[in-house]
Amino acid sequence: ELMASLRCKLQALWEERELVLSEARECAERGEALEATVRGLCKPNEFERYMMFIGDLEKVLSLLLCLSSRLARVQNAMSRMDGNTDAEEKQSLNERHKLLSRQREDAKDLKENLDRRERVVSGILAKYLTEQQLQDYRHFVQVKTSLLIEQKDLEEQIKFFKEQLENLEQSIP
Repeated sequence: ELMASLRCKLQALWEERELVLSEARECAERGEALEATVRGLCKPNEFERYMMFIGDLEKVLSLLLCLSSRLARVQNAMSRMDGNTDAEEKQSLNERHKLLSRQREDAKDLKENLDRRERVVSGILAKYLTEQQLQDYRHFVQVKTSLLIEQKDLEEQIKFFKEQLENLEQSIP
């Protein structure tokens, strides 16, 4: 019964992931249209700044989300430690926790830098785009960000439920 429930939950998550991927494709199409508009209106160096920002947006967010989920897994493992956990494993988890914490702080700095760059790009675009086009740009950035977060969350949930199902299948003779 539990296995059937896990399979049902996984199926629902896969369907939700397909919807999110479909939305991401639509967002990418809007991004391409916006890119063509920006290319046509801005100076080459301004267009280059725009393209670098959009490219880095996905990279920095993905990095931050990945590090946060890895850190959460390490913290969960640390919370399950008890008196029976050997010293080597404790040390390994503590070292991984410190490393991931530092890396996440660095990624947060990158995100803050990205936010500053977004304000610069927004200022550049404000010189060329109509108010509606500027709103479309801001909406595009917001949706792209939300979809990246949602995709990562779904991937994590799918991974978790797959692991649960595999563990359950292995525990039954």
